Amino acid sequence: MLKSLNERIPETTPAAQLQVRMGKMDHDGILVMERIDEILTLCDRNHPLYEQVSSFSVVLYALGYFDCQDFMSFHDISVFEAAQILQEQFTPVDQNDISLDYRLTESGERYLLVVGDPLFPSHFALLVDNNGERPYFSKLPLFGAGYDSREELLTEFCGKEGVTPHDFRFFRKNWTAKIPPSALGRIYIVKD
Repeated sequence: MLKSLNERIPETTPAAQLQVRMGKMDHDGILVMERIDEILTLCDRNHPLYEQVSSFSVVLYALGYFDCQDFMSFHDISVFEAAQILQEQFTPVDQNDISLDYRLTESGERYLLVVGDPLFPSHFALLVDNNGERPYFSKLPLFGAGYDSREELLTEFCGKEGVTPHDFRFFRKNWTAKIPPSALGRIYIVKD
C-alpha cells in the first residue's frame, strides 16, 4: 500500500533523518564541494600534481568564479587580480557574525578567510564547516590543497611578510542579481 507523499515519516527512522538533512542542503554548496574534491584529486597535499597554482586560484575555482571546464583548464591569477576580485565581489564581515554551526553545504552564504592586507593578500582559505576540526580549505604555498585549522594557518603565515594574527580577516561573497541567502524567507512590510 502506498503512503501519501504529504504524510510525515516518523522522525526515528533513517529516512526521516536523511529527509531533514536533504532539506538543509544548498545546491551551490554541493557544487563547491564537488570542485573541492576535483582539486584534491589533482592537487592533494600528499601527492600534488599541480602545486604551482596559487591559493587564490584554488579557492576562487572552488567557488565557481572561473568559466572553464575543469581545474586544469583555468589560468592562475595574480595577487593583484585576487585583490580586485576580493574588493569587487566580497564584503568584510566580523567573525562573530558567522553562525557557529555554518556549513558550506547547508548555507547559501560563502565566507573567505583572507590572510594579509586585503589590497595585497597573502592567502585565501574557504570556510567549509565551522564545527569541523579543520574548517578551512586552501592550498598552502609549495604544497598541495587540503583542510586546515585556524591554528595551522596562523603557524604557517604569522611572521611571514609581516603577517600577524590581526591580519586574518573574513569576507562574505556578495550576491549580485540575486536575493542574498540571509534575506530569504523574510517578509518586509512598508507602511506609508
